[in-house]
Amino acid sequence: MELTTITGGIVMENKTIAYARVSTDQQYLDRQLEVLDKYGYEVIIKEKYTGTKRDREGLNDLMDRAQPGDTVVVESISRLGRKTLDILGIVEELNKKGVRFVSLKENMDTSTSTGNAMFQMMCVIAELERNMIADRVKEGLQSAKKRGKKLGRPKMDNDKVNGAMRMYDSGEYSIKEIVEQVGISQGKLYKEINKRKMQD
Repeated sequence: MELTTITGGIVMENKTIAYARVSTDQQYLDRQLEVLDKYGYEVIIKEKYTGTKRDREGLNDLMDRAQPGDTVVVESISRLGRKTLDILGIVEELNKKGVRFVSLKENMDTSTSTGNAMFQMMCVIAELERNMIADRVKEGLQSAKKRGKKLGRPKMDNDKVNGAMRMYDSGEYSIKEIVEQVGISQGKLYKEINKRKMQD
């Protein structure tokens, strides 16, 4: 993570913070920086880290620095992360802090009615995505039953575990939601999560 401050260390009110990210050291920030330079900013945070992780040094720094009245600008909303719910959570957190969010590629500006409408539509799409994942897991369990997988309880448990882990990996569900929708015990789910961590 690289931080460049243009203000010479002077704390400014209503500053614009630019955030640029690529996933690996082999990728370059040049294209994003060119677009952000044209928009203008007082502070820029550059990060080379996978977007699948919500806990990132650069992103955490961005959230700490952003204050009410500030503007956070990105070249594309995908720079905030890979998971839809993570992205929406970040934008919502900025909104609650009174921070304006601007994504140049999508022409989104949460300080405008159009930008807020776009954000609300994204929330609806994310909810649809959550429901579709849950439906696919349920369909998979039903299909397993139809294929005669009810011969042994252990196999059915495996199907539930696999479905639960897919939901967990998606990052779209809480432990409580997974347990309720799949029908697996919370203890069993935590055991599988911990088992995989030990293998990594």
